[in-house]
Amino acid sequence: MNFGASGWGRGGAAAAFLFAAVLEVLGDALIRRGIRGGGALLLVLGFLVLGSYGVIVNSLNIDFSRLLGAYVGVFALVSVLVGRILFRDAVPPSTWIGLAIVVSGSLVIHFGRVG
Repeated sequence: MNFGASGWGRGGAAAAFLFAAVLEVLGDALIRRGIRGGGALLLVLGFLVLGSYGVIVNSLNIDFSRLLGAYVGVFALVSVLVGRILFRDAVPPSTWIGLAIVVSGSLVIHFGRVG
């Protein structure tokens, strides 16, 4: 993996994953709000924000399968935390256990050796 591509650097790649996950969750939330009575403007804004996450994630020079495999863990973590903190979702223990499994799998994908 080349974390230095596109000027991100190693720490920048982690920041890009986090920023992309926030954009994806925000875009999903805007679309959800738009569908549930918020109107077409929120839907359009949600589409734009959601699409921008893909630009951020794909600006990293990491093999596609490893890129998205690793990113899924960050997205899952941000999703559950946003649901819990912002939307006050009651997150059952099974979700926290599943999240730990997803994040563990993402770490294996991200840090695993090629070949």
